[in-house]
Amino acid sequence: MDWHTLLTRERLGKSVHSSEELGRSPFHKDHDRIIFSGAFRRLGRKTQVHPVSSNDHIHTRLTHSLEVSCVGRSLGMRVGEVLRDELPDWCSPADLGMIVQSACLAHDIGNPPFGHSGEDAIRYWFQQAAGRGWLDDMSDAQRADFLNFEGNAQAFAYSRSWNTTSSTVEHG
Repeated sequence: MDWHTLLTRERLGKSVHSSEELGRSPFHKDHDRIIFSGAFRRLGRKTQVHPVSSNDHIHTRLTHSLEVSCVGRSLGMRVGEVLRDELPDWCSPADLGMIVQSACLAHDIGNPPFGHSGEDAIRYWFQQAAGRGWLDDMSDAQRADFLNFEGNAQAFAYSRSWNTTSSTVEHG
């Protein structure tokens, strides 16, 4: 793989301040943007699993995403160490860890209740007669968003670097 082509510090949209000016890499900005977003915090009100348990612990998607992000960061940093000589000069193993961590944080943002089964239910409802009326005044692209509903796509609004966005796409 050509990591010089695959990795970039370029961000989507325009940034008021450069990364160097604020002392944060684009990847740290993505991480912070996700953590402080309302969509990420709402994961605390969605359960990851519904256990039949004798205690009051409910495993939420927020907890799950935080746990996954820690594992992802460690794996990303380890891969960065192994690939150190192949990475662009500006990219450290810690940067690679931050890219993976941010993608892991964002991976459940936008998913409906009941996960992929919920996505199937949304698609099914809009394909049936009851849901078709809602689509009448929409463009073809908007209609396709509902007929092919993908919860993970909702996370794109929170990641601005190309690397985090493309890593999030890979999860779907």
